[in-house]
Amino acid sequence: MSYKNQGSIVETAWLEPRLRMANVKVLDASWYLPDAGRNPRAEFRAARIPGAQFIDIDLISDRTSPYPHAIVDPMTFSDEVTALGIERGDHVVVYDGMGLFSAARVWWMFRIFGYDKVSVLNGGFPKWKAEGREIETGNPEMPVPSVPFEVGFRPKMMRILPQVRDNLAASEEVVLDARSPDRFSGAEPEPRAGLRSGHIPGSRNLHYARLMDPETGLLKDAEALERLYAEAGVSDDKGVICTCGSGLTACALALGLHLIGRDDVAVYDGSWSEWAAQADTPVETGS
Repeated sequence: MSYKNQGSIVETAWLEPRLRMANVKVLDASWYLPDAGRNPRAEFRAARIPGAQFIDIDLISDRTSPYPHAIVDPMTFSDEVTALGIERGDHVVVYDGMGLFSAARVWWMFRIFGYDKVSVLNGGFPKWKAEGREIETGNPEMPVPSVPFEVGFRPKMMRILPQVRDNLAASEEVVLDARSPDRFSGAEPEPRAGLRSGHIPGSRNLHYARLMDPETGLLKDAEALERLYAEAGVSDDKGVICTCGSGLTACALALGLHLIGRDDVAVYDGSWSEWAAQADTPVETGS
């Protein structure tokens, strides 16, 4: 079964012959948890897809917020994208160093700011390298800033703390958590110090990594994705709020839902980093 929104994913074989096209812009959106001991910008300089630019997720987040990766205002996003040489009409392709971890966050940001011509590279940089495709090293060529990138805003694609709190009683949307089962249940401590363990009451768990075939690292087909979401409690009669630790892998769940044709999906931007930091938000443990 093919995806209903096929354009949000591109394959390495599609991208390679288009790398030199002026209207195809490739972004490395790699980001890693602090305990991973990896430096995404240094890795980008050491090896990347030719012509790619590095988009720093920390820089396109609201650095005045106490919570990681809080969404920026539209004009800040516009400034960062403009500096990368991206113009309206370009096809933006985003990848990361884990296959599908942080790239979907940038995909989601383009879309929430009103731009749909953006795709995630299926399998990401691991697949690109495994296939022996061309790799570029050293400092990248500096992009030529484009004309200001016009942005909009789609508020229905995001939820904030009061809305998620209200949903506890209303139960109008399914809350779907992308963290690992042990983090969701509270059996494993959170990687960010000081946060309570557990999950939002009534939420369901679907670890983002389950969207991918463990042997190939590629996204599962539409039928398999539909089955995964259904098993996690997603139904046709309720919208979905995707959440995770800090708003990154929640976007991977949103991407999977978009691929199978769901347009009633939002991301809880503050995610567990915000929810668990509050003194008065309820927390459940267990599976």
